[in-house]
Amino acid sequence: MQGTLTRRRFGQALLALAAFAATPLRVLAARNDAAFKATAVDEAIKSLFGDRAMTETDAFEFKVPDIAEDGSIVPVTVSTDMEGVKSITLFVDANPNPLSARFHFMPGAIPEFKTRIKMGESSDVRAVIETEDALYVQTRNVKVTLGGCGG
Repeated sequence: MQGTLTRRRFGQALLALAAFAATPLRVLAARNDAAFKATAVDEAIKSLFGDRAMTETDAFEFKVPDIAEDGSIVPVTVSTDMEGVKSITLFVDANPNPLSARFHFMPGAIPEFKTRIKMGESSDVRAVIETEDALYVQTRNVKVTLGGCGG
């Protein structure tokens, strides 16, 4: 009798599915709102990584143009062969909200991506790689000739 689907069980399952579908995706996503709302790059970094030290390195590939003709579509590529990469985060120092993107990687995933970011003005762009035991950073200066975020 346990294996049979009764109207009551079907109704309960349908109600549970409807409740799950009505749950906003924000509840299911792990997101650090304080970091995304931060207005200073140091504040955003501290919100995400606390007081952990960052090591400046060239051990990963970080491509961003030296001059961006249009600040609303600045291409960025980050890739690495490092082991145990948990996340890669992009910061644009001069943007109103410096945290531009954060990508999390499952164990065994290839830590690389290509994206486009918005830049309101010329600024440093930072890529931070978080591994199991350390933080690694590279910084590039990008000159914007046409406004993106603010103009």
